[in-house]
Amino acid sequence: MQSRDISLEFFPKSYVVLDIETTGFSPQNNEIIELSALKVVNGEIIDKFSKLVKPSGYVSSYITQLTGITPLMLKNANDITKVIIEFKDFCSDNILVGHNITFDLSFINRNLLFYYDKKLLNNYIDTLVIARKLLPNLPSKKLEAIAMHFKLNTEGMHRGLKDCMVTNFCYKKFMEMQSDLSIRNATLFDIQKM
Repeated sequence: MQSRDISLEFFPKSYVVLDIETTGFSPQNNEIIELSALKVVNGEIIDKFSKLVKPSGYVSSYITQLTGITPLMLKNANDITKVIIEFKDFCSDNILVGHNITFDLSFINRNLLFYYDKKLLNNYIDTLVIARKLLPNLPSKKLEAIAMHFKLNTEGMHRGLKDCMVTNFCYKKFMEMQSDLSIRNATLFDIQKM
C-alpha cells in the first residue's frame, strides 16, 4: 500500500462514507454481509446505499449478536457479485471516508478483484488515524468509544448505515476541532491512496 501526503487547508466537504459488516476479520476466509455508504456533497448527505449480502457460508451467533444480522435476514439477499459492483458504482471516484477504512477496503477490493478484476483506487481518509492524532488521551479509538466521547447515541451501531452516520458525525467533529485549533499539519490529515 502506498501513501501520498497531500497538504490540506481544510477537510474535504464532499466524499463518500463507507462501512461493511462481515462474517469475521479475515478477507481471505470471511465474507461481507452488508455494504453501506453515504454520499456527502458540501457537508450534506445527498444519497445512501445499504444492502445486505447473502454469504455462501454461515453467520456465527457472535456476528448475529454483534450486528443483529441473522441468517434469515440474509436468505433472500443478493450475493456479492451483484452488490459489490453496485457499491463500486455508488462510490464512483469520490474521496472515501471510513473508520479503520483499510479493513473495509481489504474485503471490498478482494471481492472486486476476484469477480471483476477491478479495485477501488479512490483517495481515502481514515478517521482512526485522525482520532489517534486529535484524541491521543482517549483510551480506546474504536468508533463507538469516539462516538460516546462526542456524546452521540450509539444505539444500533455495528450495522452498516448506522456506522456510516456515526463516522460522518465524528468526521465533522474532527473537522470542527481542526478548524478550532487552526491545525494545518499535512501529516495529521493524510489522504492516502491504495
